Amino acid sequence: MGTHYCHLKLDERRKLAKWLEAKMPISEIADRLGRDPSTIYRDIKRNRHTDDELPELNGYHALVAQDKYEQRRAIH
Repeated sequence: MGTHYCHLKLDERRKLAKWLEAKMPISEIADRLGRDPSTIYRDIKRNRHTDDELPELNGYHALVAQDKYEQRRAIH
């Protein structure tokens, strides 16, 4: 299994969403958050919102990302 890393927190996801909307490069976002670019790419890929009926809502949204993260972490 891979190495352990600290997951993004909600405030980091809010900054990430804002900077993605501003078209900031992932490398710069990673530098500003003090994270590896792969962590940023991974979070975007895992937590991106997609809606076939309303594609204009597609994208990375901090609260949706946090909710998806918490759902994966929940013990069922």
